[in-house]
Amino acid sequence: MMARIKLCPDPSVKMNNGKVSRRRVVVSGIGVISPNGIGVEAFWQATRSGISGIDTISLFDPSSLSCQIAGQVKNFRPENYLPPKELKRVGRAVSLAIAATKEALQSAHVDAPAMSLEERRGWGVILGSGGGTPDFIEQQYRLYFTDQVRKASAYNISSSTIGALSSELSLYFDLKGPSHVISTGCGSSTDAIGYAFNLIRFGLADHLITGGVDATITPGIMLGFSIMKAVSSSHNLDPQRASRPFDRLRDGFVLGEGAWILVLEEREQALSRHAPIYAEVLGYGSTCDAYHAVRLDPSGEEPARAMALALQDAGLAKDDVGYVALHGTSTLLNDRTETQAMKLCFGQRVYDLPMSSVKSMIGHPQGASGAAGITAAILGMKDNVLPPTINYDEPDPECDLNYIPNRGLERDVQIALCNCISFGSKNSALVVARGNGR
Repeated sequence: MMARIKLCPDPSVKMNNGKVSRRRVVVSGIGVISPNGIGVEAFWQATRSGISGIDTISLFDPSSLSCQIAGQVKNFRPENYLPPKELKRVGRAVSLAIAATKEALQSAHVDAPAMSLEERRGWGVILGSGGGTPDFIEQQYRLYFTDQVRKASAYNISSSTIGALSSELSLYFDLKGPSHVISTGCGSSTDAIGYAFNLIRFGLADHLITGGVDATITPGIMLGFSIMKAVSSSHNLDPQRASRPFDRLRDGFVLGEGAWILVLEEREQALSRHAPIYAEVLGYGSTCDAYHAVRLDPSGEEPARAMALALQDAGLAKDDVGYVALHGTSTLLNDRTETQAMKLCFGQRVYDLPMSSVKSMIGHPQGASGAAGITAAILGMKDNVLPPTINYDEPDPECDLNYIPNRGLERDVQIALCNCISFGSKNSALVVARGNGR
């Protein structure tokens, strides 16, 4: 029998001598649905071992596209989570998020069906997603353009909005707290976790399901990225070698999908029911280059400032960081710009700082990528093994840092930083500390 959840008797932020007293925020649950593993344990064992989940697309026929591969979640059965009638009215991202949330709540020792009305009001959803439900939207468009309008869903509008993702999670688990989706491109889940972190530490919420989900492997999305020449087109016959962040021969990112869900709570409440403490969230920062709709400012100044702000928010020095979860998309400009940002932020010490990009193994899951990176960082700190950047075979002279090439690195790390860079020149960063395992 799982312990019942206790609401904070006084959720207001206390003032001590006129200063805000910030509550401590911990990660008490984790759930993962990933291209290289379904479930936290499968994802982590594959990631620490450098196993790729990238393969030929099977969700549709990609033969007409220049890029025919993706980090697709294989052997996932959405019907295990939603009945056929419900699946017809929602996109793939919904079932991915539900599956990951179930695991996250279970790992946090939360029995959602047993919660009282008062307890349900203390739980909310702050989800990050870049694309929402494009598979559902494209399917509805196809019905219209092929004269099959009578088959269109009555939920055409409501299920097409990106906000439907958090709504569906709230409905499924009957959670009555805030229900929001943060959509800021590739940094969506980083920003969602940062937003959830601030709500809890300043007393505006007690328990939040957060993280990210995206399922954008669709004909329309793949065509758009192919036209932009943003995705890799030279590895259709050897897909697991396609995503190669910081490698000299990289030729674009590989689209990915998946859900990485975290349960965030006020620390004392998590401890009161003996929930595990996987990590503690310490700081968050965000900036904008205000430079271009798609291209990054090559100076790297604003990503560096976002990381510095996150460290300042955490009350830490740059030397306290033991690992960086990189954005590392495997595109020429992004990887060089991020490398420059790391040098600006950490100075000469950067050459000794281990860092890596899990996108080399899962592809780029768009708005869920920050949650994927921070989940890998948390699990890496727990096991004293930092994940590698695979396919790093020929170093780019402009990308000359310690990207943990090809094999996991055994290292005792207490503080990790997660960096994200988005379309529209948005930058965000999170700082987390190793948990105590309780």
